[in-house]
Amino acid sequence: MFARLLILFTMVPLIELALLIKLGNIIGLWPTIFTVIATGVLGAALARSQGTQVISAIRAEVTEGRPPTESLINGLLVLVGGVVLLTPGLLTDLLGFSLLIPFTRDWFKKKLRSRLKKYADRNSASATIIIR
Repeated sequence: MFARLLILFTMVPLIELALLIKLGNIIGLWPTIFTVIATGVLGAALARSQGTQVISAIRAEVTEGRPPTESLINGLLVLVGGVVLLTPGLLTDLLGFSLLIPFTRDWFKKKLRSRLKKYADRNSASATIIIR
C-alpha cells in the first residue's frame, strides 16, 4: 500500500507538470494559467451544485426512513471530485470532473461498490451454530 501511495504522490505531480509544460508550449503561458484557474473555478461551482443535490437527497432518504447508502456513496465521490479539482493539473481535473458529473460518476460507483463488497467479504467473519 505504501509503495502505491508513494508512486501516486510522486508520479502524478510529475506527469501533471509535464502536461502543463507541454500545454504551455502549445497554447502559451497565459492561456495555460487561465485554463488552470478556469477549471478550478468551474470545478468548485460544479462541486457545490452537486454537493447541494447530494445533501438534499440524503435528507429526503432519512426523512422517509430509508438508509441513505446510495446518496452517501454519491456524496463521497462528489467530495473526492471536489478535492481532486483543487489540485492544478489536467489529469486531476479530468478525474475530478468525471466524479462530479452524474453520468460518469455511475461508473465509479460501480467500481467502489465492487471493491467494498470484496473488502467486506474478505474481512467478514462467519459462524455456524449447531443446535443438538
